[in-house]
Amino acid sequence: MQTRDSARDNWPLLMARAQTGDKQAYARLLNALVPVIRAQTRRYIRDEMAVEDVIQEVLLTVHRVRHTYDPAYPFMPWLTAIISTRCVDALRRRGRRQQWEIDQPMLAEDAAAPDMSGSDRQEELAGFLRQLPSRQRTIVEHVHLREMSLSEAAAHHNLSVAAVKSLLHRALTNLRKLGAKS
Repeated sequence: MQTRDSARDNWPLLMARAQTGDKQAYARLLNALVPVIRAQTRRYIRDEMAVEDVIQEVLLTVHRVRHTYDPAYPFMPWLTAIISTRCVDALRRRGRRQQWEIDQPMLAEDAAAPDMSGSDRQEELAGFLRQLPSRQRTIVEHVHLREMSLSEAAAHHNLSVAAVKSLLHRALTNLRKLGAKS
């Protein structure tokens, strides 16, 4: 019986075979990926129906972009990038319909600040954003508040998508630190 890690070691080979048209290898790979996709998706999304939807979107994306995977490189970072992107997409779509589910204490529902009104919370958020460096603040405002895609924000600021992701990551790290201090 293979251990989980040794089974994962076969994923690049299975994907390489799938890229050459081996349907059995592709089916084995997709079946092996579902539990991993589910576990990683649950880190972002709590709603089980939404998790299942994201799993399907990830599998479709893997199918659509399988030609981009290079078997000479590790498989998990490639897959994790797809999962992360699909989760963010799902949360954005959901955020347009209802409030985001966020685990960070500084942005939690009224549990963190039961006596604060909506406008007080908005002012608190604006205060946190003002403490960020201007480039980070602008990227957060465009991507998370104005709901620009990463590529739209990159084009708007004449940056690469990787640079936008890096600025977002640094901004969210700084926001978590600021929230923990308050």
